[in-house]
Amino acid sequence: MILTLAHIGAKPSGEWAKLTDEYIKRLGAYTEAGALCFKTEAALVEWLGKQKTAPVLVLMDGRGKQVSSEGLAEFIGGLRERGARQLVFAIGPADGWKLDLMSSTVGQKPLMISLGPMTLAHALARLVMAEQIYRAFTILAGHPYHSGH
Repeated sequence: MILTLAHIGAKPSGEWAKLTDEYIKRLGAYTEAGALCFKTEAALVEWLGKQKTAPVLVLMDGRGKQVSSEGLAEFIGGLRERGARQLVFAIGPADGWKLDLMSSTVGQKPLMISLGPMTLAHALARLVMAEQIYRAFTILAGHPYHSGH
């Protein structure tokens, strides 16, 4: 499975970006992983359309479902078991996702998950998602990184 953490906005820099890159690097022990930055939602849509197989797209959005670390691991594990080749977690633009555009791109209403009811800066949301995705893979592998609390 190829996993991509994408976001709409400025190219990340600073300490949070370094920490995010560290989690993406750690993910390499479990799956092929990378991070991409898109200037606009339309640029992400264009990139999605160029992929060899349609990726499973998960939009990070306050309107989405909140999931636990274990729930995220279960979700990713289920996709992996069903043979999903590419998984994209995307953090949206500051003014929110244009769901009609995303629905027409993926051919269905995209999956949405939320990090909680608070609004987070993009750099912080990227870091939290990178860590949680890494945590999900360690849960699936039975690695002691996740202690269950």
